Amino acid sequence: MTAPRLGTRGLALGYDGAVFATGIDLTVQSGEILAILGPSGSGKSTLLGTIAGVVPAMGGRITVDGIDVTDTPIHRRGIGLIFQDALLFAHLSVRDNVAYGLRRHGMGKDAARTRAVELLDWVGLADHGSRSVDELSGGQAQRVALARALAPKPSVLLLDEPFSALDQDLRQRLATEVSAMLRHEGLAAVHVTHDAAEAAAIADRVLTMTEITP
Repeated sequence: MTAPRLGTRGLALGYDGAVFATGIDLTVQSGEILAILGPSGSGKSTLLGTIAGVVPAMGGRITVDGIDVTDTPIHRRGIGLIFQDALLFAHLSVRDNVAYGLRRHGMGKDAARTRAVELLDWVGLADHGSRSVDELSGGQAQRVALARALAPKPSVLLLDEPFSALDQDLRQRLATEVSAMLRHEGLAAVHVTHDAAEAAAIADRVLTMTEITP
């Protein structure tokens, strides 16, 4: 049987040695989007941060394509992460924001820019590459953040309420568009949100934090 693209087994969440959730077992297959619903403070962001390696796991294991990455450095896990704020670099152009991670991974300047141009075309911003990020709308900035996260070709993408600062109509439209993009790329994705309608628009499955933290 093929291993899930993303898996957790007995995962425990916490900060500074204090555990607040244990026994989290999740699997997400290639091309599948799992949405996790919960109010602010329920641990959604901590779950994503732990899977990504930003927050140390307090117990349990994390696998990507069947490989244990629990103790693997963040940049070697094959996991991309998008936050509520796009967190783009103001001193870089749109194109160079997308290319930034590739350059840090050692890709040459020309190759990184070529990949960035391809991704900007894919997210519908082909004519925005030379622009300043200050010229972008909120929805455009999140598209650039998506392109930047996808540039290194991760196996897994984690989305931490990336549309919550946008108005309802734009949030629903982007959720639908991003859903189609992720399925096309064959990624496993985990999308956390407090908005049930957004979860339904983007995901194949929806779970609540109370369902996954026994």
